[in-house]
Amino acid sequence: MTKGMRILLRYRYRIQSSKGLLLIMSLTVSLLTSCVTEYSGGASMTADPEATLDKRVALARQYIGVGDWDNAKRNLQLAQEIDPYNPEVFEGFALVYQSMGEFELAEQQFRLALETRPALTRARNNYAAFLYSRGRYEAAQREFQRVTEDALYSGRPMAFVNLGLCQLQLGQKQAAEAAFTRTLSMDEGNSAAMLEMGYLRLEAGDTDEAKRYYVAYRKRSPQQSPRGLLLGLEIADASGDREALSSYESALRDLYPNSVEYRSRMERQSR
Repeated sequence: MTKGMRILLRYRYRIQSSKGLLLIMSLTVSLLTSCVTEYSGGASMTADPEATLDKRVALARQYIGVGDWDNAKRNLQLAQEIDPYNPEVFEGFALVYQSMGEFELAEQQFRLALETRPALTRARNNYAAFLYSRGRYEAAQREFQRVTEDALYSGRPMAFVNLGLCQLQLGQKQAAEAAFTRTLSMDEGNSAAMLEMGYLRLEAGDTDEAKRYYVAYRKRSPQQSPRGLLLGLEIADASGDREALSSYESALRDLYPNSVEYRSRMERQSR
């Protein structure tokens, strides 16, 4: 018995008894003996267990994408009946539990996925994002670092962005700048990296370089985020451009009156 199987057995009772979210269902005889069986959702399931598992996981991901947790869980449960130790099924459950606020269960499932298949970089990236969302920046940094080491991972540029964001939270500004620079070396149009580099250059007192990054960011993201507008506002403030300052303040107030960035700006002005 592998270590992953032992962990699964250790957690299975807890998972099954937690609000009934993971009820292991029996496969019907027809799934094993018929050539094709029709299930709700319009998907044809073949007698090939591996193909059926892949289709169940794909369906679950579609339901996760639209926030249909019940159907996502149903398909994951059926997939797990075929392969109780499938890492992609564990990851799917982790995403469902995370979205439902069941954070302990989500972490258990992420750990099972990575214990079963450590090289499943997508799951590691999602686990790192989960840790970041929980404010566990050191742990998230370690996981994102491992994600960036997978040279074949398609999401590697954004993994460097996320690594840099972790490092900013930990006060590691030089490391963060190196991470954002690495992103731009692989994806020169990455607007998230441009935005963060703009902030770092502005904080370093290099207003011209900050503006260069900001202009590049605006070309890539015409519909600016609150953080983007705040950077434009702060660059205008630092360079003494009163007209641009007024324009960005108005845009931030009108478009994002409830944003953290707008409230932060108002608090600083009231001091």
